[in-house]
Amino acid sequence: MPVQGEPAVTLLLRHGQTPMSVQKRYAGRSDVPLTDTGLRQAAAAAKRLASAGIGAIVTSPLRRAVQTAEEAAAVTGVPVVTEDGFRETDFGDWEGLTFAEVRERWPAELTAWLADPAVAPPGGESFAEVSERVTAALHRVLAGRERQRILIVSHVTPIKMLVAAALLAPPPALYRMHLDVAALCEIDWYADGPAVLRSFNDTAHLNH
Repeated sequence: MPVQGEPAVTLLLRHGQTPMSVQKRYAGRSDVPLTDTGLRQAAAAAKRLASAGIGAIVTSPLRRAVQTAEEAAAVTGVPVVTEDGFRETDFGDWEGLTFAEVRERWPAELTAWLADPAVAPPGGESFAEVSERVTAALHRVLAGRERQRILIVSHVTPIKMLVAAALLAPPPALYRMHLDVAALCEIDWYADGPAVLRSFNDTAHLNH
């Protein structure tokens, strides 16, 4: 379908490094801060975004995302708004564990979770539930912001969900995406329906 008019543009920024991302642990509801490296990554992303014409900054309420968003706010002068729908997946009993630890303790549950987006970790949230709330959050953010450039600061899973939604990709596509800390993605959302992914896992600002 051909697109018409000017889109709303979302710049999706994953938060910077945290102690749990270094150790490759499931970090969902844990409100961990950025490391010193993570703060430098956030500042580098903010420097790159300073001239991006951002009209709104919306972030997950978790501290690692808020800290990242505040760096962008400092250079753009745009205030930060929190949106609970962009928080990371609640990994339930797996929170704070590595993939290997989960596989050792919950092998059957892990296999089921990887095979079906409707399956949740014990005491946690399924990817289907995450997709629903992230999509609802996106609609709230885009409402009334036609043709704006919006910075959304979030986490691995919500950003992958938005990319999958833009591409009309099936749920297993999540497992075929790699997203680095402090990476940027860009998606155009057109009012008449289609979306266009312009960039994915862009970390050029971290290479300086």
